[in-house]
Amino acid sequence: MRPGDTPPREPAAGRSPRGREARPLAGSFAGSVAGALRETAEVAITFDDNRLASLVFGQFDQNVAHLERRLGIVATALGNHVVVKGSPDATERARLVLEGLYARARQGGQPLSVGDVDGMIQEAARQGNLFSADEAPADGERAQFDQIATRRRGAVRARNAAQDAYIRALRAHELVFAEGPAGTGKTWLAVGYAVSLLEQGHAERLILSRPAVEAGERLGFLPGDMREKVDPYLRPIYDALYDFMEARHVDRGLQTGMIEIAPLAFMRGRTLTNAVVLLDEAQNTTSMQMKMFLTRLGENSRMIVTGDPSQIDLPAGQKSGLVEATRILDGVEGVGRITFRDVDVVRHDLVRRIVGAYEADARATIEAGHAPQDRPGPPSRRGPLP
Repeated sequence: MRPGDTPPREPAAGRSPRGREARPLAGSFAGSVAGALRETAEVAITFDDNRLASLVFGQFDQNVAHLERRLGIVATALGNHVVVKGSPDATERARLVLEGLYARARQGGQPLSVGDVDGMIQEAARQGNLFSADEAPADGERAQFDQIATRRRGAVRARNAAQDAYIRALRAHELVFAEGPAGTGKTWLAVGYAVSLLEQGHAERLILSRPAVEAGERLGFLPGDMREKVDPYLRPIYDALYDFMEARHVDRGLQTGMIEIAPLAFMRGRTLTNAVVLLDEAQNTTSMQMKMFLTRLGENSRMIVTGDPSQIDLPAGQKSGLVEATRILDGVEGVGRITFRDVDVVRHDLVRRIVGAYEADARATIEAGHAPQDRPGPPSRRGPLP
């Protein structure tokens, strides 16, 4: 520096010589990458049995792909080995899910579906909420969902908290109402529980019923006699029954009267003792029909009533017996009630999204102050009819 030159000033603290603020490395891109790397965990799982591992992974590894989508992880399956990468919490939950599915495959030896994956994800979440790996659950708390068992299917475990509460309600109450959208397992689990009671000798008869109410079509157009006309309405119950029992046992039970499947109209005047009685699609019963059905309950019997209040096919202005019964019997001793929501749908991911979209539209309609347009009134007489 020559004489007379002004000496350079020292940069202010926290600023660079060029006048810009100096940022610490931790806030830079390199620091962010380093932090992300620190938050990534990797878990490798090797199963003993290749066949059971293939049941866990699913056909074309569909269960592994579903687990990736649900938990936001990356999983690579090869043979009996799977490597899971993701956040520490997600990888730990994935490990619990995969090990739980493997234990279920070992117990039942049956293929596992994406619905089983969803159920195990919720079960793993419950385990994490109840206690850590080094603690035991508190009294009255269960890490695993409840289950029912039949000879044909073995143990069938609940897939979510609502189904778990449903099974526990079936065990605890003589009359159980189950409401909710399609695909939540209301009827299927009810039939499975009824079959389990029949096989264990806790009931002598199994009576399954539905109201024969049309959903847009007319009963008289169906071919055949009365039984052939109503059988299509009872087909979902038949399907569930064949899921839980061998076909020869179902046929024998139908011939001997141990299993009875009939329209609701055939219940009048009867007293149902030592039986498990299931009324499905109860949202389509009238107030009088529901009262008639509930008063058929005899000694050592149980009743299960299922329905979806959002799919009422009764004529406009007619009150649903299911909606009225759940209101009147609320709080009555011996009566249980379970309400399923769209998030409890286990049939298919798309069904869950469809139900959620319809419920969101109904809420938006109510908030806007308009009545839902699910039951249009008669056409106007002012103009020509279509």
